[in-house]
Amino acid sequence: MENLTALLKLSKPVAFFDIEATGTDPLFDRVIEIFILKINPDGSQVTFTQRINPSTRIPSEATAVHGITNEDLKACPFFSAVAPLIAEFLGDSDFGGYNLVEYDVKILTKEFERAGVEFTTAGRRILDAFKIFQKNERRDLSSAYRFYCDRKLEGAHGAQADVFATYEVFMAQLKRYPSLPRDIAGLHEYCNAPDERYVDSDRKFYWRDGRAHFNFGKYKSRALEQVSRDDPDYIDWIVRKGEFPQEVIDICWKALRGTFPVRQTP
Repeated sequence: MENLTALLKLSKPVAFFDIEATGTDPLFDRVIEIFILKINPDGSQVTFTQRINPSTRIPSEATAVHGITNEDLKACPFFSAVAPLIAEFLGDSDFGGYNLVEYDVKILTKEFERAGVEFTTAGRRILDAFKIFQKNERRDLSSAYRFYCDRKLEGAHGAQADVFATYEVFMAQLKRYPSLPRDIAGLHEYCNAPDERYVDSDRKFYWRDGRAHFNFGKYKSRALEQVSRDDPDYIDWIVRKGEFPQEVIDICWKALRGTFPVRQTP
């Protein structure tokens, strides 16, 4: 593996890290695994790895992603026990990772807060491979045309040029990806398949252990079934407010009557 110091001059260590967790909500979810690769200015590399008992159930949806179960972690320490070690290892390092700011940093910061260990991102520079990817590999029609058709799109943003370019890109995709459906109905389903992580198309509810959980508002990350029992007036407010998508209103209306979404398993 090529060393970072061959390409960049470092004034202090850079810690590349990744976290696996019980979910994606920093306020609710817990770290279950962390791996850190620290690159020092002299080019030396050291690593830190730790699995962590989250002291809460790992949802089946999360296990399906990272393959880690509560059984795997029952003998592992709680985060509070290893937080000082992690903080010491990170030291004053700058950070590196993939989509680091939006996920890993937020969850790690909250875990340190719960553990009562001082931790801050102030003064740390963050290197994010995801952000570099986004800025350099554009996803507009001109970029797609160059990628799939190996030509520069002339007259971009003119309606006629864009339509013909889109058609050429679509044809190139059919040739490039033999696994794509070869019928209109199949392609429609492929292009418009809902995100399986969410209960509804507006992503107001998400699946956690096969149950619908709020993805918004004061009960974010709480189960719809539990909120319906504890605060039915809130569910009724969503139904009556008239500002939510009809799908969300229907879900809440049924919840008030004791019927909750059921996740369909393949």
